[in-house]
Amino acid sequence: MPIIPLTNLAISFIPVLLVIVLLVKWSLDAGTALYSIIRMLVQLIIIGYLLVFIFESQSLLVTAAALIVMVTASSWIALRSIPRLRVKLFCYVVLASLLGGGSVLVLTVWPILQLRPIFNPQYVVPLAGIVFANTMNTISLALERLDAELKNNSVFARARNIAFQAALIPVVNTMFAVGIVSLPGMMTGQILSGVSPLIAVRYQIVIMCIMFASSAISVACLLVLAKKIFINKAGAGFQQ
Repeated sequence: MPIIPLTNLAISFIPVLLVIVLLVKWSLDAGTALYSIIRMLVQLIIIGYLLVFIFESQSLLVTAAALIVMVTASSWIALRSIPRLRVKLFCYVVLASLLGGGSVLVLTVWPILQLRPIFNPQYVVPLAGIVFANTMNTISLALERLDAELKNNSVFARARNIAFQAALIPVVNTMFAVGIVSLPGMMTGQILSGVSPLIAVRYQIVIMCIMFASSAISVACLLVLAKKIFINKAGAGFQQ
């Protein structure tokens, strides 16, 4: 792939600035949009240098530390949808993410990709990012819907089922659209770098499978683990 010079990179911000100007002109929240752009830049620059260090280290401890940060951060962010139970549910979300996302990640890097060494950070860290990012979003949706259903006087079993199905809507929609509406980022990146589309498709199939499985398993585990907390909060009238 061609290396993008900084001057060319700056061109990508022209339409972004036009959007900021439009937000200001219409008296909308331009500050939040501008903050998000600046934060995106800072975070990506920092992670770029960190990834260079992690990939060059080839260290099990460094890779494990990166995964721990990912799981911890994704679990905390996932609980934004239900802040009043954030502290109580945090350990449950971490455990559910490890059970669902962690198990699927091991399956991917060991028997599927057959990495040597198994902790090769160049593969493990990006795959873990995909797994835990999707797990985070799915858990957040499930918790928000579960809480809403219980507030509407649903019994826990019904609220759990509705929350589980609703949380999977984004990833299911993605699987419906892949290859027809969109070419996912990983597949697009491989094709742009010169990899055969047929090989890129194999990798994308693996990615779609781990996205679906890790999200669903993690949410299912959380809904089982956190049942007592939600029943106690909802009241005895909502017990199954």
